[in-house]
Amino acid sequence: MLSSKASSNSHGQDSAYFHGCQVYDKNPFHEVENPTGIIQMGLAENQLSLDLVESWLRKNPDAMGLEKDGESVFRELALFQDYHGLPAFKNELVDYMSKIRGNKVKFDPNNLVLAAGSTSANETIIFCLADPGEAILLPTPYYAGFDRDLKWRTGVEIVPVHCSSSDGFRITMFALEDAYQRAQNLNLNVKGVFITNPSNPLGTTMTKDELNHLITFAMDKHIHVISDEIFSGTVFDSPGFISIIEAAMDRSLENTDIWSNIHIVYSLSKELGLPGFRVGMIYSNNEMVVSAATKMSSFGLVSSQTQYLLSNMLADKKFTSKCMKENQKRLKKRKKMLVSGLKKSGIECLKSNAGLFSWVDMRHLLYSNTFEAETKLWEEIMCDARLNISPGSSFHCREPGWFRICFANMSRGTLQVAMRRIKDFVERSSSSSGIKMSCPQNVSSLSKKLLSNWVCKLSSANGDEQER
Repeated sequence: MLSSKASSNSHGQDSAYFHGCQVYDKNPFHEVENPTGIIQMGLAENQLSLDLVESWLRKNPDAMGLEKDGESVFRELALFQDYHGLPAFKNELVDYMSKIRGNKVKFDPNNLVLAAGSTSANETIIFCLADPGEAILLPTPYYAGFDRDLKWRTGVEIVPVHCSSSDGFRITMFALEDAYQRAQNLNLNVKGVFITNPSNPLGTTMTKDELNHLITFAMDKHIHVISDEIFSGTVFDSPGFISIIEAAMDRSLENTDIWSNIHIVYSLSKELGLPGFRVGMIYSNNEMVVSAATKMSSFGLVSSQTQYLLSNMLADKKFTSKCMKENQKRLKKRKKMLVSGLKKSGIECLKSNAGLFSWVDMRHLLYSNTFEAETKLWEEIMCDARLNISPGSSFHCREPGWFRICFANMSRGTLQVAMRRIKDFVERSSSSSGIKMSCPQNVSSLSKKLLSNWVCKLSSANGDEQER
């Protein structure tokens, strides 16, 4: 017999977001070895500026070789380190975070807690703020992994804050109040509202009005605000990025209760393209949260070797400035290429200014305004166009037909192939002959599973809103 946790189906991976990656793994595209394979467009990974990091490593062999002034620091790093992290790394990290925010916000390294990536950081902050059975409000659409990261082990419930395409999926006070009331009706004690800024999957930065709505709402309800800002360094177009802490400072809230109820999650996975290094962090002005999170961080530490290497890299201010600017330039250019390619196929995208993906409107390609039709379209694109994109239902979008498409995890040539495939797909789907698919059996059976498991969960959460 196993534990209820091990034997339950509450991990959150029964969605097309995760299953698409599994199907891709069995037939991955390669321009030479497997040119008819599936192109991975469901992974928010940044490979556009890895050459800059690699160049720095070649020029700084001491950091890579764990040396300082020609002397080995291996023994120092290999022996026991406590879970507070290396002071040098934390000092460089807060400076880097300030730089991303235009030095409008200064961070205290004593308020920083290291974690093994943002996944660990997000779970840890939820453990600190809420007990099992309590609730966190989360604006939709939201990252599919949050059903795993925020609730699987914590036992905390997620109550969606429904946002609409009619106003660009912006967060409104009405939507916040509506979600809070639904939580009250379910006898759920709301402990906070969790946001991603810039948004995943929308690729948009939050406006000052939205941030002020959140702060006012949190102050009125006496709850926390958790801002996942891991994409803050990927903002490549106006308007610029405004951190939740900056918004609070603009209202001179430093000496009020809300100041200790605002928390930031960040990592080096996105703009530097280092998800494999597993470097995340929590920043909070709440001493009890910092103390508790630091103790919990012993379950997900960042290796001393990684901290040493990155402290040297971040200390090179000339490099970080160059990398920041060049990365944003490359992201903007690659996103423009995706949006232009989709437009040639008659597909529009939500206007965005950040992130490694676009939020794509394919509602006109559905045979009906249902999640069943969305899942069918996802299956067709996977099997016929051989593209792994992520349907909106995976992100709890309540409007069928929206998809997230990533553009930074592939070469320019691969993206061109993907754009040709989607154009051919749309042309075939609009022809009288339609699409004749040859799907692997696991994909066809997967669609049925998704409809019975994931989409039905979404439908029940939204009441009768599936067909509108």
